[in-house]
Amino acid sequence: MYAIIETGGKQYKVQNGDQIRVEKLDAEIGSTVVFDKVLAAGEGSDIKVGTPYLDGLTVEADVVESGKGDKVIIFKYKAKKDYRKKQGHRQPYTLVEITSVAGVKAEPKKEEPAEEAVEEAAEEVAEETEEKPLDKMLKAGLVEYAENNGIEIDAKATKAEILEAINAAK
Repeated sequence: MYAIIETGGKQYKVQNGDQIRVEKLDAEIGSTVVFDKVLAAGEGSDIKVGTPYLDGLTVEADVVESGKGDKVIIFKYKAKKDYRKKQGHRQPYTLVEITSVAGVKAEPKKEEPAEEAVEEAAEEVAEETEEKPLDKMLKAGLVEYAENNGIEIDAKATKAEILEAINAAK
């Protein structure tokens, strides 16, 4: 479900879990902010549009951080008049994370344990190296393959000689 909200004179299309930068709000970090100016809300083809706002619908968000945006340089000058004026500006903002759109709470994100992901990746790499054809392997890989399978080869032999020795041993 999504909603279009108005805050700070701007309109934002938001969904559960979105993080948006809005004009500075007077709220503490970690607190919850309620946006009651919901212009539209819906999901798919089921859309409700307010005139100008929808009554009873709110969007809740948690304040993640407050800060200042990137610096904007304002440089004014008049040609041939020796007039130059340089000024900078950093717009304050509040970063909020949407937790509830029109009363529908966001589902907590499920994180897979990192250990399982590492083990799965290691297994995939092992499978890839086993399935790799011998003629596509580098010389160092062929020497290692021969040592792992108990095939005696000369380390100074060429790649073709090593392949012959491995194929003969099979």
